Amino acid sequence: MATSSRLGDYLRVRRERLRPQDAGLPAGPRRRVPGLRREEVALLAGISVEYYLRLEQGRDQHPSDQVLDGIARALHLDADAEAYLRELARPVRAAQRRPAARPERVGAGVRGLIDQWATTPALVHGVSMTTLAANPIAVALSRFFAPGVNSLRAAFLEPEMREFYRDWDDMTAKAVAYLRSVIGAADDPRLVELVGELSLRSERFRTLWARQDVRQKTSGVSRVLHPQVGPLDLHYEKLALPGTSGQMLVTYHAEPGSPSHERLQLLAHLAARPSSPRPAEGPSRPQDLAAEDPAPPRRPSRGPASGRPSPPRSS
Repeated sequence: MATSSRLGDYLRVRRERLRPQDAGLPAGPRRRVPGLRREEVALLAGISVEYYLRLEQGRDQHPSDQVLDGIARALHLDADAEAYLRELARPVRAAQRRPAARPERVGAGVRGLIDQWATTPALVHGVSMTTLAANPIAVALSRFFAPGVNSLRAAFLEPEMREFYRDWDDMTAKAVAYLRSVIGAADDPRLVELVGELSLRSERFRTLWARQDVRQKTSGVSRVLHPQVGPLDLHYEKLALPGTSGQMLVTYHAEPGSPSHERLQLLAHLAARPSSPRPAEGPSRPQDLAAEDPAPPRRPSRGPASGRPSPPRSS
C-alpha cells in the first residue's frame, strides 16, 4: 500500500463525513459536495488550501506536528483517530515498530493461567486476531473461539455468527474500527491478507472499511445467544501481553447475580463435563476381537468310513 494515498484517503473520507454544522459552519443551499469543502478544512486547520490539497492528493508526505494538530482539530478527530492520522503521516516510525512476520506462540505461563479460569472464558489473539490459545469454557462459548480460528474472519463469513452475536451490526462496526487502529501504517502481511480477503468476500466489511473509523476499543459488553444456555450479556476486556508482538488476552465475565452469570456457570459446568470416551485405536469390543481372530470354520459332518456326509435316517 502507498502510505501517501492512505493518508490522503483518510483525510478525504473524514472530511466528507463531517457536517458543516458540526464544524460551526452554515450548511448553505448550494453545497454540491458531502461534508466539508477542502478550503473549509484548510481554513479551520490554519493552513493554505494548496498545501491541504497536496496532503489529500498524497503529494506531501511530511506534515509537521503543528499541521497535524490543526487538521485533527478541524476534522474533530478523537484521540484514537488522531493517533491513526499521525501513524499514517509517520510511516518510517511505524515500520520501525513493526515486527517481522513469524509464527506466534503463547507462553506456558499464560496458557496455564487461562486454563485455571474454569468459569471465565479467556483466549489469546495474535496480531491478525487469530486465536492462539483458549480455555475450555471459551471454546464452549463458541467453537469459533478455538485455537487456529480467526475470529474476525468468522464474524463476517460464518452465517452462524450472525445468530451468535445478538448485536452483530454493532459488533462488526466496532471490530473493523479496532482493526484499523491495530493495522495503523504498518503493512503486516497477515493483516493485509486478511483485509484483502474480507474486502472481496464480505459487502458488510467493505462498507465498514471504507468509512475509515478508528477506535481502540478494549472493553465493552458483548451480547450473544448460546444455543444451549441462552442469551448472555458478557463484559469483555482486551489486555496487551507484555513482551509479545501485539498479542492480546481477551476475557469475558458476567455481572454477578445476573441471569447471564447463572447461565455462564451452567456453561462452565457443561464445559467441565467429561466427554464420551473414544473407542481405543484398533479393535477392542468383543465383536471386533472376534472379527480380528475368527474361529476356524466348522466342517460338515461326514460318515464314519466313506468320507461323505451321512445319509438321513429313515423315519
